[in-house]
Amino acid sequence: MALGNAARTPLIRFLGRRSVPKSLDHTPRPHPASPSGTLPDSFAAYRAKAQQHGPLGRASFVSGAIGRNAGASLGPVQPKQGEFFDRDELPSRFHRLPFTEAEIEAVETGGASLYA
Repeated sequence: MALGNAARTPLIRFLGRRSVPKSLDHTPRPHPASPSGTLPDSFAAYRAKAQQHGPLGRASFVSGAIGRNAGASLGPVQPKQGEFFDRDELPSRFHRLPFTEAEIEAVETGGASLYA
């Protein structure tokens, strides 16, 4: 097969020239799955009520409650009744089991030792 100066013909055929629609509606509207079906008044109003791993409002940062004081000043860090911080504080039946030699070898060989 010669690789001469022959023009290369692409295998993909496009139907026409690219065209951007003349009128696109960029007005904000609520998501179809929105529970309220309405937009918030402003981003600041939304942010004041939003939750993501805790409040997103700036009040907790401005007041200096987090990051400016020592951790001890935030209060005692003791688990409530029936709560545990570590699995080792639970009864022994909930403790982690040690890995067996077969499990270690299976992980190290990517599972190939199970079929050898």
